[in-house]
Amino acid sequence: METATFTSTLTSTDWNEEWKAMQAARRHADDAAVWDEKAKSFPVKHGAQTGYVEGFLKLAGVQPGETVLDMGCGTGALATPLAQAENKVIACDFSQGMLDVMLEDHRALGISGVEVHQMSWTDDWNSFGLAEKSVDVALASRSIVTNDLRASLLKLDRVAKRRVCITLPCGPSPKTDERLLAAAGLSQKLGRDFLYAFNILAQMGVNPEVAYIPSVRMELYESQEDAIDGFSKIVRDAAAHLVSDDEMETALARLRTWLQSNLLNDERGWHLSEDRKVTWAFLAWQPK
Repeated sequence: METATFTSTLTSTDWNEEWKAMQAARRHADDAAVWDEKAKSFPVKHGAQTGYVEGFLKLAGVQPGETVLDMGCGTGALATPLAQAENKVIACDFSQGMLDVMLEDHRALGISGVEVHQMSWTDDWNSFGLAEKSVDVALASRSIVTNDLRASLLKLDRVAKRRVCITLPCGPSPKTDERLLAAAGLSQKLGRDFLYAFNILAQMGVNPEVAYIPSVRMELYESQEDAIDGFSKIVRDAAAHLVSDDEMETALARLRTWLQSNLLNDERGWHLSEDRKVTWAFLAWQPK
């Protein structure tokens, strides 16, 4: 009797190469100048009202007095409460605009002593004083937007003594919205970014712990037309590389009709009638 042969793609796939291919198929990543502009209207407490920050910090388990790297710190959603808890914080982001907003907030709150660097994933971290095992805990909260995922994970692993904690989306990127794409008649391919991180870590011999942090995301606009323009941009950015210009214009016309029936206006501004729910996967491990 002939024996059936089996080759596992799960264990033989180069997940980092597949990640790179997926990133190449997505729209080009925003550069620092884009985020500098966003920082002008970016909420300092971004995510706090949804319980995300509290959920992340509870799972991270940073101990009193530990030195913490917050990579991709943005406006300080994690760096600020960690500094208030008297941890030594090294806050890094490639957007100087985001760092400036955080520092202004720290001055208002009387927070000092946070070490701040304009630094990206591809920079030489040693040149910023982040040598091997130079921090107790390394964090990357919703900030791993990189073409080489394995290299980024290894950088976090290298600088941390005790613990590394990251979050990645469980479904589509938070920059997209499945409802908008469906209303426009466009398909959405779920990224499941966290599965790539999990599989890459497993191939590195790491067994990460996994938990999930639900959060609510709401885009607010000053007028109905601003809202239609803003949501149209979300769809265009997510799917422009998948369809022709004519198909995109048809899709945006469908979207406009749908939005006119699904937008609300209240004291907060113009927004979708139902808030968008985003679930983040929290992965943590002990550095090798």
